[in-house]
Amino acid sequence: MPKLASLIAAAALATACSSAPAASVQRSPSPVEGALAQGLIAFVADAGVGVLDPATGRSAIVAPVPPGAFRVMGPVWGPAPNVDHPVLYFTVHDDRTQERRNTAGVVPYNWIFRVDPFAGSIEPLAASQDSMSEGPIGVVANSRYLALTTGCCATYEVDALDLTKPSAPVRVLSRPPDQAAFFTEGMAPGDSPLIAVRTFATGAWYWLNAEAGVLHPFPLKLGPDDGPIAISADGTLAAVALPNQGAVVEPINSTLPIASPSASASASGPPASASPSAKASPPAPASPRKVNSKLLHPDGLTWSPDAKLLALAVNGEIEIYAAGAPDGPPSAKYLTGAGVVGVSWSGPLADRALTAVKATAGPQATVDALLTATRLPAAADTAANRPLTQVYLWQFDSSKPSPIESIADATPAILDKYPPLAAGVVYHHWAPSDSWTFLGGCYRYRVVITGSIAPVAATIGLPGSTPCSAKPTPTASATPSPTKAP
Repeated sequence: MPKLASLIAAAALATACSSAPAASVQRSPSPVEGALAQGLIAFVADAGVGVLDPATGRSAIVAPVPPGAFRVMGPVWGPAPNVDHPVLYFTVHDDRTQERRNTAGVVPYNWIFRVDPFAGSIEPLAASQDSMSEGPIGVVANSRYLALTTGCCATYEVDALDLTKPSAPVRVLSRPPDQAAFFTEGMAPGDSPLIAVRTFATGAWYWLNAEAGVLHPFPLKLGPDDGPIAISADGTLAAVALPNQGAVVEPINSTLPIASPSASASASGPPASASPSAKASPPAPASPRKVNSKLLHPDGLTWSPDAKLLALAVNGEIEIYAAGAPDGPPSAKYLTGAGVVGVSWSGPLADRALTAVKATAGPQATVDALLTATRLPAAADTAANRPLTQVYLWQFDSSKPSPIESIADATPAILDKYPPLAAGVVYHHWAPSDSWTFLGGCYRYRVVITGSIAPVAATIGLPGSTPCSAKPTPTASATPSPTKAP
């Protein structure tokens, strides 16, 4: 019997053998055999994204990835529109050899994917061309928002996505040089907009408000190399990964500060002082409780639904610790040698069982299909023509009739009436210039490639996104309009 299951069984036996008088309790049978009353621990490992039942130690891969091809971060649990159970979100960066002027390869993109492990579905939410970094880091989420860090060096930006809205755009919350460079390290639970961030330049910690785009003081005094952190579902406990010596657990108040925040996530310095109300007062001082100080740095942390257990992704495996246990070894280990680098524990899933989990094909087919769709026409993909090639790109909602879908050429009149998105040539492909231009769902993109060749027009969408057809489609008019919106 797995160690964690033994602990649970022992606790149940101790309760049954208590000398206290037994009360007559009417117990309802489990609605599902093998119900996941303790939830599922999602993980990222060498084989891909998977889920593990902490009661049995059984696991399943739900989004396989080929070895060495992609850098996967996450996963995190979150809501999805029109779905009555939590689903998984994770990011992918294409780590395969990049193409060059005279050599074949890929144009690397960052991707945000959603996987429903009980429906066996995988869907791309957004894609962003990125040849400069190793992809997103610090992927965090709660029951409303997903946040992450992208970029490189001193240009790290914080992006956020509202998971409750269909086809929501990815919003930039902080981007140098106008705002400070931050690392996303954790998130307050529930539908809170508070993202725990650590400043790149100084290592100082703040709350970054995803709704207001402002900074609030952070309630804990953490070091410049601490993190990531995990906050319990009730918002009262924080587990903090240390640069060495494992992790610590300490009380936290994660409620939204009722105070005057800074005007913005400014790069000029820390936020203005805020006067906390009684509701936002800090927790009573308490000494941090160590979690296996013999460990090195944990890659990820996550609390069980009742905050009695803490799971760490460390040393390539999942380790389970009792929240109140003394500093020492784990009570259980799972997936030893699997290369685990991220973990996220769902809430209870009493109406689900691990046997209901279905695997998807994984993200590679979607990634490769976008590369095929954005390949330059052969006539434009020559050493002489590539410098002359121009790319014009428009976005439209395929659930509504749009004249953009019929654009055949980028004439001055069309460009005046329908201003295009920024896009250009990347060796043998074309790509949008701005981050997270490509969105899934009903969004589609009309592209016209011209300049070096006769205009070639096409409509594409993120592969795997179901079209939301709306017919008939009006014809794009070349007559300038006083409004420049489609």
